[in-house]
Amino acid sequence: MSEQERRNPDALRSWHDDWSGLRVAVFGLGMTGFAVADTLQELGANVIVIAGRHDEDRETILGVLGVPVAVTERSDEIPQVLVDFAPELVVTSPGYKPTHPLLQWVYGQELPVWGDIELAWRLRDKTGTPSDWLLVTGTNGKTTTTQLTAHMLAAAGIRVAPAGNIGIPVLDAIRDPEGFEALVVEISSYQLHHTYSLSPIAAVVLNIAPDHLDWHGSFDAYKAAKGRAYHQVQRACVYNLADPETEALVEAADVVEGARAIGFGTDVPSPSNMGVVDGVLVDRAFLADRRNSALELATLDELRARGLGAKHLVEDVLAAAALARAYDVSTEAIHAAVTSFSADHHRNELVAEHEGVLWVDDSKATNAHAANASLAAYQHVVWVVGGLLKGVDISPLVSAHADRMRAAIVIGVDREPVVAALAAHAPDVPVIEIADVDNDDVMPTVVRHAQTLANAGDTVLLAPAAASMDQFGGYADRGAKFADAVRAHFASTSAPASADDDEPTNDNGVDLG
Repeated sequence: MSEQERRNPDALRSWHDDWSGLRVAVFGLGMTGFAVADTLQELGANVIVIAGRHDEDRETILGVLGVPVAVTERSDEIPQVLVDFAPELVVTSPGYKPTHPLLQWVYGQELPVWGDIELAWRLRDKTGTPSDWLLVTGTNGKTTTTQLTAHMLAAAGIRVAPAGNIGIPVLDAIRDPEGFEALVVEISSYQLHHTYSLSPIAAVVLNIAPDHLDWHGSFDAYKAAKGRAYHQVQRACVYNLADPETEALVEAADVVEGARAIGFGTDVPSPSNMGVVDGVLVDRAFLADRRNSALELATLDELRARGLGAKHLVEDVLAAAALARAYDVSTEAIHAAVTSFSADHHRNELVAEHEGVLWVDDSKATNAHAANASLAAYQHVVWVVGGLLKGVDISPLVSAHADRMRAAIVIGVDREPVVAALAAHAPDVPVIEIADVDNDDVMPTVVRHAQTLANAGDTVLLAPAAASMDQFGGYADRGAKFADAVRAHFASTSAPASADDDEPTNDNGVDLG
């Protein structure tokens, strides 16, 4: 087919445009690929799904819908059925790296490549007025910040949903019959890589540290993908005052005229920023007289009462408040939201306290940056670490926290680099490798060893700094199995302890751990 005969998918910017007959190849048959294929079929597009493995249930459903599925288990094979289909657009799942042979073939054909987020943005007007979007990304803290932001908007009476990687899948959210006024979209670097036309009301890149280098190929490419969150922002680019990389991304962004840069941090804020003054979270950004005054949002004592007193969680609250204020949410609604919020499971979640030892599930610390924040919150730890490292060197993390480690228990398939980092940077720390056990026995074995290693006043901390799919069904499954093993070992769980008033703090009273 000639270039002239191809339709231009970029011209399709609405659910109500004419998508009929557009030839779209969907890469992947997981949750994302299935949702994309289902949506496009509803629009009347001509769809084919290319998958790397079978999924009988989804293949059956798509078959009923008239969507063919081609499964090719050889990653270097370009299916003839794809070539013959001559797609005009490819929508790819995050499981396909940019270097994947299928995508390399697509790029060679000069075809447009979207992700599910790009597709959803274009279709968000199905039920009428398009929903406003607020984007949340970063190496660590995305889920908590997304939930907090949505909770703040809901407290203001806005019909809102957390979407993307948490809450409602974004393609389901934009097809909700009643529609949403706003979506708070947690978005990964994978998804941002294939976005082009998004123009959110506000966006935040919470932090940047090396992660997913095996997918992006380099730290620079990873940063560039994260920076796409700021592309065409309408009102506020929210960045981390303690992380210069995030400010650099704001400076490089092409935004809508009038959009502002809003910093957040736990120190006393300068005008146009969010921060902490004498134990009170304040807004010096979204008020007329920001040079001489500030608006109170909540107190640190109120955050501690909700389990949000650690420094990185205070930062998440400030980032969420900045997004909400950019959407004209009142300080009263933000205060109501903060004082009624409950953090997500598997995020610094206290499982038990037994004989003076805390057992904490931070299974959501799936990278070194998240684990760094988690380790910093506790004085002495028996660290449960390991899994799939995703190409990241764990040595700096070990070196930074060697002094607080009572012991380390190493799990997962990538144990060798973890053990080597511990030997090089924490040579006096006892190390136990959990090897040659069934996956169901990993956490019970961890708990048995941890009990013998931990002393009163210590914390047994599951903060793996690694992905979980080598031994578990996801970070939630890993955390649940840890918690189940702890409870089974002790037969009962003590009530969670409240935050101690004498924990170390900075000058503004922010808990440093």
